[in-house]
Amino acid sequence: MLIKTNNAFTLIELMLVIIIIGVLGTMAVKNLKGRSGEARMAVARADIETNIAGALDLYELDNGLYPTTDQGLAALIRKPSSAKNWNGPYLKKRRIPKDPWGNPYQFQNPGTNNTDDYDLFSMGKDASPGTEDDISNWDDEDEF
Repeated sequence: MLIKTNNAFTLIELMLVIIIIGVLGTMAVKNLKGRSGEARMAVARADIETNIAGALDLYELDNGLYPTTDQGLAALIRKPSSAKNWNGPYLKKRRIPKDPWGNPYQFQNPGTNNTDDYDLFSMGKDASPGTEDDISNWDDEDEF
């Protein structure tokens, strides 16, 4: 005598699995929502405080001063006529980076906010200067 066993999933078991997957997916999306904005701000802050700032410091070590506002960040890629001892390009990718929103970083030397140094900033997502989403190299109340 043969005993038949049914090894298939029932409709209720399949529905429970689909519901559980849906709940877990919803929780994951809810937790990740808004994180892309935070990640973009972190990338811009790293560029301003480390990547571009390091290249500007190397330029200053070689030439005795930072590029002027007119020369801009392009002086890190191409030798300006006034550079004494240019040993660039100073940026590894040999191009001027854009901020995470696709806009150019802003550079001013001498700085308006850093009167003894340069101003380097991103105008943030809205691409408008002087708004709360700006990321800069000068002290602000939102810093640490």
